Amino acid sequence: MPDEGAISWREVLVETESRLVGSGHDRATAVREARWIVEEASGSTSVAELEVLATVRGMAHHDAMVERRLGGEPVQYVLGRWPFRALDLMVDRRVLIPRPETEVVAGLVLDEVDRLAAGRDPAVEPILVADLGTGSGAIGLSVAVERVGTRVWCTDVSPDALAVARANCAGLGSPAQRVTVVEGLWFDALPVDLRGRFEVIASNPPYVAPDEHLPAEVLDWEPGGALFSDDRGMADLRVLVDGARDWLAPGGALVLEMAPDQTGLIAELAQATGYLEVSVRRDLADRDRALVARR
Repeated sequence: MPDEGAISWREVLVETESRLVGSGHDRATAVREARWIVEEASGSTSVAELEVLATVRGMAHHDAMVERRLGGEPVQYVLGRWPFRALDLMVDRRVLIPRPETEVVAGLVLDEVDRLAAGRDPAVEPILVADLGTGSGAIGLSVAVERVGTRVWCTDVSPDALAVARANCAGLGSPAQRVTVVEGLWFDALPVDLRGRFEVIASNPPYVAPDEHLPAEVLDWEPGGALFSDDRGMADLRVLVDGARDWLAPGGALVLEMAPDQTGLIAELAQATGYLEVSVRRDLADRDRALVARR
């Protein structure tokens, strides 16, 4: 890389694109990721700001990020944050990278919140929502931010993941007052006195079969405990379907993310367990992706 005191951030951007392409990235990806890295290193938010000279500190941060990316680390972890709906989430190797599929699931949770809020004053009687296996907090914190009449529990069995969720919660401002972040495995984390009172229970649980092939960028970097589940990836989904009925209020809803080839079997399980209005919803790529089952 040229001497940082003599080049502009725009020149750094061009060089970064070249390095990423040279490492095997396709050009479109390289252009996109180089821009993100340079913006993060420089603090620039406009084209005009790229004309200023790069600083020593900024270049040190830039070079460290580029080396991490060239080493195969996902760009989301390299940047240390990633957008999810209205949130800018802190993310690192302790949690899964938030994905568009999960944004769709969060939208389904919000739809259920809106359905349940009809005809009542949530300010007086807030809607109780649980995000089990919250990871970065993506689903639960989105609900807290986008629907003021909610009270949200974000739970995870991983203390490392909860440290990330708590950091993200702390950055919410006033909505954080309506969020409880607690450690525990699935329903064990929820307060016993709220059994039968939650109105929406949501989860993006582990649903990858242990023998399923994954890209190296996922397998080598993202937490396996949040990815893999026994019984062809459905063990945790079955636990959630079986257990949620006892924790849901009448009319409440269970919303689960899963793989497209799991939706039929899990929908059948939900119907056999006694849920009503069981439906499979599609993601942005028009693939079966989520289950909504009402009690």
